[in-house]
Amino acid sequence: MDKIIGIGNALVDALALVDNESILKEIGLYKGGMQLIGPDMLASINEKFANTPRRITTGGAACNTMMALAQLDMKPGVVGMIGRDRFGTLFKQSFIEAGADVRLQECDLPTGVASTFITPDGQRTFGTCLGAAGNMKPEDLTDDIFKGYDILFVEGYLVQDHSLISRILEIGKAAGMRICLDMASYNIVEHDRDFLQHIVDRYVDIVFANEDEAYAFTQLPEQDAVADLARRCEVAVVKVGARGAYIRQGYEQVHVPAKDVHVIDTNAAGDYFAAGFLYGHVRGCSLETCGRIGAELSGNIIQVVGTKLEPEVWDEIKLNIKAILSE
Repeated sequence: MDKIIGIGNALVDALALVDNESILKEIGLYKGGMQLIGPDMLASINEKFANTPRRITTGGAACNTMMALAQLDMKPGVVGMIGRDRFGTLFKQSFIEAGADVRLQECDLPTGVASTFITPDGQRTFGTCLGAAGNMKPEDLTDDIFKGYDILFVEGYLVQDHSLISRILEIGKAAGMRICLDMASYNIVEHDRDFLQHIVDRYVDIVFANEDEAYAFTQLPEQDAVADLARRCEVAVVKVGARGAYIRQGYEQVHVPAKDVHVIDTNAAGDYFAAGFLYGHVRGCSLETCGRIGAELSGNIIQVVGTKLEPEVWDEIKLNIKAILSE
């Protein structure tokens, strides 16, 4: 069975529930997007929310996907950069305890923090201070960084550093790895569409996008977008929220419904869907089965605040996956 390793921004999420969207405008964030912020803005946010309960969990798109795979006993690898601080220790220890192959690097900058705000509709908005995560350089990546793995999962947020993501993709392809790309955020796609199209056409085997990201990339509605993406790579997945996901490979296209659950927080929904999809994919499952496993994981993570599920929830997920695979 193919082994999976992910690379991305190693972050901790500081999550807060907000009563309305106006506070996002006050602090200068776009609802539903991810905006890079500096240390000064992070300090301002921390001051503003000093008396607001905030939950601290591991974060980062690719890291969320690897954490979910670790909880499914897949023993994935995780690559990123953390600081030599308490958040870095928390991040590293969390992955070790989950059974992941931790290939993290460290530097003297503080561990990156994604200030995450959840509005009453469950939508998540990020103000991300990359810190150490943004200090990873192409020269930090050696040819053996992904050694022992068959599938490389790359988060689209790394596209903001063209030289870094190009180096990652070149190493992966030279090693014969199959490459998965999650497009990350619609505003990232809008800003760097031409470069993203170049790397998808040249390197990517499996692409994950939500409906907004798919539209930003293709300028097409969702079903046309999934067809366009599938012409560029082997498998295309377009997630459409409560309506599920469209998945296409060649001329085969399926629609997988979402779980009918009460949405608390959409943070990591796409990351968990990708984990479930890949869990089925490495087992040679059909597109529909892969999508159903993805929907199982994403349908559970959106019922809690943050990116962590309790052990008893994982036990139930594993039973549900077993039932899906037996059908």
